[in-house]
Amino acid sequence: MQAAHQRTLRATVLSLLVLGGIVNFLDRSALSIANTTIRADLHFSATQIGALLSAFSLAYGLAQIPAGWLLDRYGARLVLSAGMMLWSLAQMATGLVSSFAALVLTRVGLGAGEAPFLPGGVKVIHDWYDVRERGLPMGVLNASTTLGQAFAPPLLTLMLLHYGWRSMFVVIGLLGVVIALAWYPVYKENGGERDSESTEGATGQGISLIAWRQLFRHRTVWGMMLGFSGVNYTAWLYLAWLPGYLQAAHHLSLAMTGWFAAIPFLMGSIGMLVNGVIADKLVRRGANPLRSRKALIVFGMLCSSGCTLLVTRASSSSGAVAVIGMALFFIHFAGTSAWGLVQVAAPAHLVGSVGTIQNFCSFLFASVAPVLTGWILDRTHSFHLALIICSCVTFLGAMAYIVLVLKPIAEDATDH
Repeated sequence: MQAAHQRTLRATVLSLLVLGGIVNFLDRSALSIANTTIRADLHFSATQIGALLSAFSLAYGLAQIPAGWLLDRYGARLVLSAGMMLWSLAQMATGLVSSFAALVLTRVGLGAGEAPFLPGGVKVIHDWYDVRERGLPMGVLNASTTLGQAFAPPLLTLMLLHYGWRSMFVVIGLLGVVIALAWYPVYKENGGERDSESTEGATGQGISLIAWRQLFRHRTVWGMMLGFSGVNYTAWLYLAWLPGYLQAAHHLSLAMTGWFAAIPFLMGSIGMLVNGVIADKLVRRGANPLRSRKALIVFGMLCSSGCTLLVTRASSSSGAVAVIGMALFFIHFAGTSAWGLVQVAAPAHLVGSVGTIQNFCSFLFASVAPVLTGWILDRTHSFHLALIICSCVTFLGAMAYIVLVLKPIAEDATDH
């Protein structure tokens, strides 16, 4: 009876995380979907839109540091609920303002509010699932984010065409408020405590500033930070500019873009789920958890890098969508194992902090992608150079995992 109740709790918590992940990425995608409409309505340049997209990712990255400490100090119940409420209110406010400066502020609020979500989800799965069971729920959680990206183009384009971009922002912000209000009463810290693996040292122990600072002395942490930067640069480039790319490079209408842009993000979701299944099978067959996840990360990143290079040679919209779909399949395949690596490389009480440090660095790099792409587009009227840069960043990220991630953090005493 207790086991059945525990399974129900796990399913409920994971379902709320999945809903949160979908809404999270609906919110992130909204500005990209409304890109050309807002540019025309508010007379913004591509560089200004890129700056707004980068304002989110920069705020998101910087907010990772306090978010990690807050998660390890106060737990996922309070921090995730507060974060969801903040990002949802900021999203609603986006539909109510008009100036560039005000939009920057709402984007900063959106980034700061979303910062704890994915590291918090990683921490929840770490605390509620045994190491042999984490791959699939991690894949499901990660897949929810790309499902949000996949739903966004057709759903938000439909709302945009029928109700306008302002109403679109308000409505999806309200969805987040509902999930935030549901999370706090449902989730209980360590409510899914495992029989086979102690949760001692997880939520509630807290982390001192000295212990947190010492994380930066580990080679493995730096490998995860720099390597994941290659994952997020690629993911954020396509999230920010895929609709604009299809309209500018392949002359698709706004309505057609909504459907075509969904396909690559669905491919990303499939990549996450496939990775989760493979990662669990490898561990159950006796593979070293750290080494097996590292191998999956590197394989996915190298394949994604090659696919992004092929995008520059795509001559049709269908060909471009197919190759971008493979690039996103492989980058999210890699990204799922990158989050799994946090769970097996970090001590239990540091999972939240290590996850947010990884995200912090990666989004500092990723925040360059939207504004650099917009700047290149304004000057060359082409995405060609931006895609080549993206491919190189992904390749270098894979090299960082190969060279720097060699052992768990507890065994890595390398000074920096």
